[in-house]
Amino acid sequence: MILSLLFWTFIALVATGIIWKGSDWLEHASEGLSIYYELPDIVQGALVVAVGSSFPELATVVISSLVHGEFELGVAAIVGSAIFNILVIPAAAGLVTKNPLQSNRDLVYKEAQFYMISVAVLIITFSFAAIFNPVSADEGIILGEMTRTLALLPLLLYGFYIFIQYQDTMEYKSEVDASQVNPLKQWGLLAASLVVILIGVELLVQAAIEFGDLLGTPSFLWGISVVAAGTSIPDAFVSIRKAQKGDAVTSLANVLGSNIFDLLVCIPAGVLIAGATVINFSVAAPLMGALTLGTLLLFSFMRTNMILGRRESVALIVTYLLFLLWMGLENFGILDSIPSLPG
Repeated sequence: MILSLLFWTFIALVATGIIWKGSDWLEHASEGLSIYYELPDIVQGALVVAVGSSFPELATVVISSLVHGEFELGVAAIVGSAIFNILVIPAAAGLVTKNPLQSNRDLVYKEAQFYMISVAVLIITFSFAAIFNPVSADEGIILGEMTRTLALLPLLLYGFYIFIQYQDTMEYKSEVDASQVNPLKQWGLLAASLVVILIGVELLVQAAIEFGDLLGTPSFLWGISVVAAGTSIPDAFVSIRKAQKGDAVTSLANVLGSNIFDLLVCIPAGVLIAGATVINFSVAAPLMGALTLGTLLLFSFMRTNMILGRRESVALIVTYLLFLLWMGLENFGILDSIPSLPG
């Protein structure tokens, strides 16, 4: 068993490296296309870069559902990735720069608040599944069937989000010379990066399933930790590099935009592919509550003097470590605060 663990650990590391390389190509392609199409920094970070860097999460749900029949692993990876994004990535970006990350009112009052609306809408969608399509279960466990019709609710909200971002581009005039950008080359690089990321995600999902089988633990645990962190690599590198270049707004907007895409598109996409899917609301609600708490923490830090300093960054990382500790204790049966957590 030890050899098998070492082998799949090696595969997970290789997969993370592949995803990192793909994300590097993706960042350059997204930046080039944003310059060519003259997009504002906040739109570039919240939409173009965010959607591109969130492709691993989308691929995780699709591959987990379609190839491995592990929809719950995909959802765990999405929620875990969202929590990783909101707590670890801004903290890492804040720690690698000499000066505190500077936010602005557009970021705080548009992106952050729309993100909180996204969290609320997904919780409401899960609630509708439990209320209108209940599934019989053991006492204390609440299950609901999430249909394709319900999955359209968050997708419609994401369409509204795109409309808002489009409005911000109508009167924007870029001061950057876009004449040197070859759009066909950038689109080709973008397509190649997505293929590379797909390969990395497939290897990472396989590793998570094998870890669960070898250690007798649920794949849910590895989805919310290993897969979530691995698929968040693109978001992390994009945000850190933007912060190092002094572009704090795009760095933070990428985090919020990525999470909006993860919640409103990635999870519904898995439902649309798998068809009607049973949601364990007893597990989903506490996890979404943890995500909400992390969001409020980041929002508070960003709003205080419109900066994210080192002290706040350390607090975010400590919060994430406490979340991982909580998940580990729950999955190994030491704690039982979440009813029916996969075990």
